[in-house]
Amino acid sequence: MPLLTPFASGATRTRAQLSLASLILLSPSLVLAQTATSTAADSATTTTTATSSGAGQLPSVEVVGSGDGDGSYTARKPPQVGKSSTPLAETPQSITVVPRAVLDSQQAQSLSDALANVPGVVSNQFGRRGWDDLIIRGQTASGSLYLDGLRTSANNRVAEQLYGFEQIEVLKGPASLLYGVVLPGGLVNMVSKRPQAEAFANTDVTVGSHDLYQATVDMGTPLTENGKAAFRVNGVIMNSNDATNYVWYRDRYVAPSLSLDFGTRTDFTILTSYQERSYIRQQGLPPSGSILTNRNGPISRSLFTGEPTESPYVGQQSRIGYALTHRFDNGWTVNNNFRWEQYALTGVLVSAGALSANGQSLARTATAAHWDGDTYTMDTNAQRSFATFLGKQTLTVGTDYLINNELSTSTACTLAALNLYNPVYGAKITCAGATKSSSTTVRTLGVYLRDQINFTERLQLLAGLRRDSASTYSTDLVKNVHTNVPSSANTGSAALMYEVLPGVRPYVSFATSFYPNSGTDVNGNTFKPETGSQSEVGVKFEFDQGRSNVTLAAFNLRRQNVLETDPNNTTYSIAVGEERSRGFELGFTSDFKNGLSIMGGYAYTAAVIADDGGQTPTTVGQWLNNVPRQTFNTTARYRFGAALSGWELNGGVRGASRAHAYTYQVPGYVLADVGVAYNAARWRTALNVKNIFNRQYYTGGVANAVGLGDDRMILLTLGYRY
Repeated sequence: MPLLTPFASGATRTRAQLSLASLILLSPSLVLAQTATSTAADSATTTTTATSSGAGQLPSVEVVGSGDGDGSYTARKPPQVGKSSTPLAETPQSITVVPRAVLDSQQAQSLSDALANVPGVVSNQFGRRGWDDLIIRGQTASGSLYLDGLRTSANNRVAEQLYGFEQIEVLKGPASLLYGVVLPGGLVNMVSKRPQAEAFANTDVTVGSHDLYQATVDMGTPLTENGKAAFRVNGVIMNSNDATNYVWYRDRYVAPSLSLDFGTRTDFTILTSYQERSYIRQQGLPPSGSILTNRNGPISRSLFTGEPTESPYVGQQSRIGYALTHRFDNGWTVNNNFRWEQYALTGVLVSAGALSANGQSLARTATAAHWDGDTYTMDTNAQRSFATFLGKQTLTVGTDYLINNELSTSTACTLAALNLYNPVYGAKITCAGATKSSSTTVRTLGVYLRDQINFTERLQLLAGLRRDSASTYSTDLVKNVHTNVPSSANTGSAALMYEVLPGVRPYVSFATSFYPNSGTDVNGNTFKPETGSQSEVGVKFEFDQGRSNVTLAAFNLRRQNVLETDPNNTTYSIAVGEERSRGFELGFTSDFKNGLSIMGGYAYTAAVIADDGGQTPTTVGQWLNNVPRQTFNTTARYRFGAALSGWELNGGVRGASRAHAYTYQVPGYVLADVGVAYNAARWRTALNVKNIFNRQYYTGGVANAVGLGDDRMILLTLGYRY
């Protein structure tokens, strides 16, 4: 299917883009105008004068690391997702940071691999379908992906390239105060690799199971003597097959970035990336014959339920943006981040239907689909600390804006059934069914205010309020029907933390969220927005001067007015009832002085339907799909010294209890990974074996298909460092 021309220009959209373009151009210009004045003043004053803005001055909120970082498993800098300079151990929120050192030691290949290190997060629940799927604290969060503090898109279409990130940050619970329209389970923020003050060059070649061949490069150089202006580029070329017959993946990615020197008070970095991703979609297996008994015996895990001649998914994604920070003489720090993103994805989905009475013949349906769109998003905030009668107050005031346009087209297709035990391929896919085509524009605008009050060195209050306005404009291009769903809400959060002993900080918090519902019910009525709230109590432990951290948290999360399938009209939705998640989590990281680093956690999550709106039969008390009650993970690395200096061992154990999925139960599992690496002055080699015992497990599923977990995977990497 050829790519469709994006969005016919309309007056409303054009005016919005012109207004936004003016705002984008004006925002950095205003700051840079001040920068020029400040830079001139800097050259005429002493260092003491240049830093005389007072103890309340906030540093730039920027996460920076060199080619491989410092090798720590414990986050050493404040997470970017908090929009604050407060250390993680002193932040009264559940935030987990997965540093680049963890990703490299595991040879992590995908965002799902990274999130396997975070307690309370379920990822890849639909198997290897080529998209980033995740659940946080029992609630769907696949659309809650952020890059450098800005939402990637209103929809998640193209899977992220993990190699381009310095670290992954997961904020759990409602995050509407700082991020507005976001689902209440939490969000994932990916931090881009950025230019460094020192020259470096890293290149790696990896070979692995299923004909995986990958080459990566990451290099940078300073452009000025002080290193403030610098250039960096990282890229990936990857080809791979899959454990499933006829499934393959191809990935191409490049991400140049450039920092400029506008003086000591200003940080300015341009961030860009381009990605091409093509693949045959792996659709799992029917429950009968995989996790359920089939009288004909088990189905081969390598069985492909699609057609080898089906059109692959072909996607591309382009991004360009900047991160600007300026520190004014009066103590205010202004952060302005902007990004434009364009994406397109085209492909044919062959999905499983009903299984015949004899348990052999699988009915199949197909859909030829295309999406393309673009997203403009910007966040601007100003921060300053004051000494008041209450103590030290750090005020943050900000605004963010997002506009996402998407064109979606799909055509229903037909093809013959497949015998699961004697598959004969070659069925023709005929796409002559009904075509759906729609254009959707999502606009959100938010204003937020946060105040952090340190009454004493031990007692802290973090509270804030936010106002959001959102609109979803949809046009059915086949029926020529227009829909406008405006919504607005006030949200907020409050948290209190007290250091009862050195490094021991209990906290309590409460937060609310807001998320617009799109579409209409069977009568054409639009839906009220979804709302959420969470109360949480926890304690954070910090030991050994920050080298070790432990977090314990218990939470009660409620999500109201949730869209569910209309039982009387299954092609429509109804907004009813309430979903509830309750549980507790343990997370820990440590870099011991003996060369051992460790990261892990445990989560218990009871996620159920608390109110089904009076459906018959009732679903109250039913577990939410694909949410195991218990999950755990531990990963460790040991670096040898003395005669074995340069050698390191790593490994881990992870697992989950059984989970409910529609009419069946997904079995629990326990997996083990091991690895060994050697680091010389210029060379590095690493061997990792994932799922070393080749445990055949399942990650989750939908009504007629179960997602396959990865079988044993071997990865061997040889790298050069300069």
